[in-house]
Amino acid sequence: MKLRCISCEKRHPSDGVTLTCPSCRGLLEVEVPLPYRPKFVGRGVWRYAQLLPVKQEVTLGEGDTRLYRCSRAGMRSLWVKCEGGNPTGSFKDRGMTVGVSLAKRLRRKILVCASTGNTAASLAAYAARAGLRAVVLLPAGKVATGKVAQAVIHGAELVQIQGNFDVAMALVRGLEREGHVYILNSLNPYRLEGQKTLAFEVCEELSRAPDFVVLPVGNGGNVSAIWKGFREWKAMGLCGRLPKMIGVQAKGAAPLLAGHAISHPQTVATAICIGDPVNASKALAAIRESRGRVVTVSDREILDAQQWFARTEGIFVEPASAAPIAFLRRQPLRGIVVAVTTGHGLKDPDAVPRLRVRRIRPTLDALRKVLE
Repeated sequence: MKLRCISCEKRHPSDGVTLTCPSCRGLLEVEVPLPYRPKFVGRGVWRYAQLLPVKQEVTLGEGDTRLYRCSRAGMRSLWVKCEGGNPTGSFKDRGMTVGVSLAKRLRRKILVCASTGNTAASLAAYAARAGLRAVVLLPAGKVATGKVAQAVIHGAELVQIQGNFDVAMALVRGLEREGHVYILNSLNPYRLEGQKTLAFEVCEELSRAPDFVVLPVGNGGNVSAIWKGFREWKAMGLCGRLPKMIGVQAKGAAPLLAGHAISHPQTVATAICIGDPVNASKALAAIRESRGRVVTVSDREILDAQQWFARTEGIFVEPASAAPIAFLRRQPLRGIVVAVTTGHGLKDPDAVPRLRVRRIRPTLDALRKVLE
């Protein structure tokens, strides 16, 4: 197993510790030897143990999330992969089981991340499961209540930073060379290996790769990880064509579309409120190689799509997860389309508008009037 730099193409030994290229500081990708005749056993992320860089040490039963066919969305073949079904309610658990398993094997005692919320919740839960210390850096006042509650209840140490996520991430990157901590942001290429398993599950359930995969993009790690999964599936001869990857960003936080970092990103979709994505080059490479594209949606479109999706298909997702639904409402795609909803709606209950509740007297006549 090797690490390949996506910038200078140099290869380095895989030691579990090196997170960026020693030669040029570029982003690294794990090269896992692909078996000629893979054998998959069990369910969830660790069903694909042959394709992962570490043996299972810490798990909460992540992966194996539902793939729903959505027939009322105005498209012939729209499938939605609901990652809110993971143990802590988001896709981050796929990567965290691998990353924390590796940290455990390396005997690291402190796990660190910067987070807009979902990474914090996931890291806290898996650290608790592993008996390790979790320290989480959060941008002050910019993290959804549900996600903070998860991190707190699992015993993580929360540190609020004056500034946005990008400021917190810069601080975490400064710890990369310090041997007593282990960084578990998507800068960590080993963590991303767990996230590629979503592609494997989709291919197995559909018996092929879809024509399009549409997903929200924040720090950029997920779109590149899932694309890597599809490439590996094809390299093993398990599918033919590869999907086009469509990355959806909020209009107020769209550095990939802008082509440069954004100093003050703003969006109601806090999970993707990132102005300087760590994995920008990986994400853009995945989208370019797949012949996909980056698109944006407004906050109004996101909130409308969140409510419409819940009322039409019975699926409640957080605002960032509604971004791909918003795009597909505006521009339906032909062929087999998989939209990835990355987090459950209860992650960010404050984003749901207050509803008017009708009060009645406790009588049958009053109730019958409601039912008319």
